[in-house]
Amino acid sequence: MSALARFLFGRRARLRWIHLILGGALAMPYVLVGSVVVGPFTGVDDVFGSLTLQLASFAVGLPLAAITSLFPLTRPLEAGVVRSLCGVEADRLAYGPARSKGEKGRTAAWFTLHLGVGGIVAGMSLAVPPFAAFLIVLPFVPALRDGRPGLPGPLDGAWGLALAPLAGAVTLVALAGCAAGCGALLARWAPALLGPSAEDRVAAAEARAADLAVRNRLARELHDSVGHALSAVTLQASAARRVLDSDPRFVREALAAIEETTRRTVGELDAVLGVLRDGDAPGTAPAPTLADDLDGLLDRTRAGGLRVSANVAADPRTLPPAVSREAYRIVQEGLSNALRHAGERVTVAVGVDVLDGHLRITLENPLAGTGPTGTVAPRPGGGHGLRGIADRARVLGGSARAGPVGRIWRLEVRLPLGRTP
Repeated sequence: MSALARFLFGRRARLRWIHLILGGALAMPYVLVGSVVVGPFTGVDDVFGSLTLQLASFAVGLPLAAITSLFPLTRPLEAGVVRSLCGVEADRLAYGPARSKGEKGRTAAWFTLHLGVGGIVAGMSLAVPPFAAFLIVLPFVPALRDGRPGLPGPLDGAWGLALAPLAGAVTLVALAGCAAGCGALLARWAPALLGPSAEDRVAAAEARAADLAVRNRLARELHDSVGHALSAVTLQASAARRVLDSDPRFVREALAAIEETTRRTVGELDAVLGVLRDGDAPGTAPAPTLADDLDGLLDRTRAGGLRVSANVAADPRTLPPAVSREAYRIVQEGLSNALRHAGERVTVAVGVDVLDGHLRITLENPLAGTGPTGTVAPRPGGGHGLRGIADRARVLGGSARAGPVGRIWRLEVRLPLGRTP
């Protein structure tokens, strides 16, 4: 019973009833136009004095409603009302103007259906409650039946009068059931008539994919630049603290490296976040490349206490900009991994050369330690950086491999050049 009561009189049923009454209100101008046609055609001056002529005016007005539904704002407005009053999920509706013939046809069908069913339910909502109230109070108000020979036959007898309140209550429940059923049907049909077309779904999927790609790219940029900077600054500050009293020169160099690292990272961070600021121009700091800052990157890493040997056989100035930019981030992330995981006083070997039309980047460093049996201990932590390196390589059509080779951790990335520099 409670489920039936919610279906008939619950909040969703009431909102859908309001939706139907709005449809009836929207239908009235079309009914008036229809009466202008039906009246002269039938020769009747008072069209609204006859239920049959009212229905005829209603039938004439609905095709006019279908024509006016081609107005561009019809589908967005109807979709918004359906979402708010009928309880249809937002992602199942389309909010742009109908453009194709199919979309216009479905919008016209929905608008006609809304006004047609809404007009009938609205008319019933105006006529039935007064009649039901009359039946409910009829046995208790003699003035309503005294001297009224026009009362229906069943109401003239004692049993008729006794059952009149029940009949009135049943009539009201029937009206609520009719409104709830019509509202539920319209809510069920709304996604099919007002929902996105196949083209809309493809466009939405492409927009989501493009947005996800931008978010992933920004996440990689932030991870690589900020993560590397924090790792380098942490080690530089730690090294400076340990030799603060014994080696002031090294401390000054470490502080200078910290200053330079943070300055560059703030500039890169501003450039990345500029993309996220609605209405703001992107930041002015350019994306770093091998040609611009490979030497600086290696120097700042060495200032953190990590020994780096570099063998750069390829000329960074001849690399395509996209390859040079992604290669810089790959080297940066590889050094960050070494800073975090390789341990202190190790040497990282960085190699950049050209092999078989690909830019090959290699980073090698000793593993952090060995287990009690002499086997190589697993590399702790990490994971996100290596996935980011693999993603960068895959975007350019390249490949990335990382893992232990004996007692050495080796990262090898190949990026296609398209031509040999």
